[in-house]
Amino acid sequence: MNDKAVECEVERLLAVIGGKWKVLILRELFDGPRRHNQLCRALPGVSQKVLTAQLRELELDGAVSRHSLPSRRPHVEYALTPLGESLRRIILDMHNLARQNCDLLKRRPPSGRFHKAA
Repeated sequence: MNDKAVECEVERLLAVIGGKWKVLILRELFDGPRRHNQLCRALPGVSQKVLTAQLRELELDGAVSRHSLPSRRPHVEYALTPLGESLRRIILDMHNLARQNCDLLKRRPPSGRFHKAA
């Protein structure tokens, strides 16, 4: 059997947004740069460890940038890169498609995960 690695550009893009919290992190960053704690508060249910890991992956993939803010106590802020900003339209289109076909979708996310915190 010949095991050739088959790679598709769409699969690469899906890997960028495919983490459990990545789309929700990007959604929060669509409103502007955020600090780690702001993201943590906006995404109830995510642990700091998981949030950090997901942010690092988004940073490695080039969708998010990390900036250190000078102050007495060091602060880090996350923002979208041009690639991250270009994901906005795709994610909004996916959102609209899911809403239009909600009754047809068999699998459901855990309750409350997609509600934006007030």
